[in-house]
Amino acid sequence: MVKRKNSDNSDTVAHGNYEAKVAEIEAIISRIESGELELEAVFAQFANAVEYLRQCDTFLQQRQQQIDLLIETLNDQDSDSHTQPL
Repeated sequence: MVKRKNSDNSDTVAHGNYEAKVAEIEAIISRIESGELELEAVFAQFANAVEYLRQCDTFLQQRQQQIDLLIETLNDQDSDSHTQPL
């Protein structure tokens, strides 16, 4: 069974770091596809890529929640302004 890290540090990607993680994932894919890595290194690189993808997914989910909340707040403010008498 694969153990996942539950610490907040492993689950979050800082905004500026997201692009760096994506670039690293792309580099890992290139190294694996090159066929020049030993099998053990392929598995290690693949595990790293999976962890980075999980971190990026968490980052994107958090940002989506923030956007949803902002849109909901905007919609609430908009509907309040339409229901208030002049």
